[in-house]
Amino acid sequence: MRKLQILNIYRFEFYSVAQKINHASEFNIKSILSSLNLRYEIEGYNEKRTKNISSITSAKPDDLSFCYYEGDKAVELISQSKAGVILCKKSLYGLVHPKQGVQLIFLDNPRYVFVNLANKIFVKQKKMTGISPSAVISKTSRIGDRCYIGEYTVIGDNCKIGNDTIIYDKVTLVKDCIVGDRCIIHSGVTIGDDGFAFERDEKELHRFPHFGRVLIGDDVEIYANSHIAKGSLSDTAIGSGTKIDSLVHISHNVFVGKNCEITAGSVIGGSVEVGNSTWIGLNATLKDQIKVGNNVIVASGASVIHDVPSNDIVAGVPARSIKNKVNEASDKLFLMAGQQTDKK
Repeated sequence: MRKLQILNIYRFEFYSVAQKINHASEFNIKSILSSLNLRYEIEGYNEKRTKNISSITSAKPDDLSFCYYEGDKAVELISQSKAGVILCKKSLYGLVHPKQGVQLIFLDNPRYVFVNLANKIFVKQKKMTGISPSAVISKTSRIGDRCYIGEYTVIGDNCKIGNDTIIYDKVTLVKDCIVGDRCIIHSGVTIGDDGFAFERDEKELHRFPHFGRVLIGDDVEIYANSHIAKGSLSDTAIGSGTKIDSLVHISHNVFVGKNCEITAGSVIGGSVEVGNSTWIGLNATLKDQIKVGNNVIVASGASVIHDVPSNDIVAGVPARSIKNKVNEASDKLFLMAGQQTDKK
């Protein structure tokens, strides 16, 4: 009897996202898409309305979902799904057909449209403002308008935080950090301490001095427990719109361009330059002093030890170009697992 009581304490119940949202209103997705000036094809019930969003595997008849895949896998997922409205790849038009009462909408990028619809209709974010009493902020630092500074966050000397920026709990901005407008910095992030640099003589190591800053543009988001070191003799800079996942390490003097995605576990060595709109996969490593161009894809687990030109795709250890093996947009999916394709 005692064991049964203990087990009851640890009993879990699982709910779909749709159950958590539980909207009372219904939405006609077709009418909203028309207002967004998108090209699309519709098959199935024209007046279908939806209340919630969910994944394609756990959706219910009142839910909006999407399928990013193509080919047989997409056909199987769509055929088995119970979602009322499914956003699909345009290449599937004519290959898959809706069940009764279901609406299929065929688009160039269903995931992108799903994100926009979800944020526009379903996400109701309460604006967080104010400074926690437990936060420690230097008198030489400035906080912009309508910001939120979380519990036990420390903002050191000579920092400047832009307007509408959210800094969650237990973040440390050591000193000399400039953060732009509308940024989000999640819990446990450390920004602006010295990088790892020493000079060796015959007997011991001598710390290389760091006089630079960390410059973070507008609309940057940095996820939990990541680290960005300040520059030594130049600044470390993160371009506007860039998103940095959890547990990422960015060394001193690094320059990251605009609208990049740096995923979890990535390590960027000192004085690396990364261009605009580059995607760096899970646990990738970029050796110090290299240059990576614009619109580059670095596959998960890659170890990049040489410069990478713009628009290239690299994978492996050491990383090599595999651009000539990637012919379709859907092939990006395999890069997230760090695997190379068999295509020639």
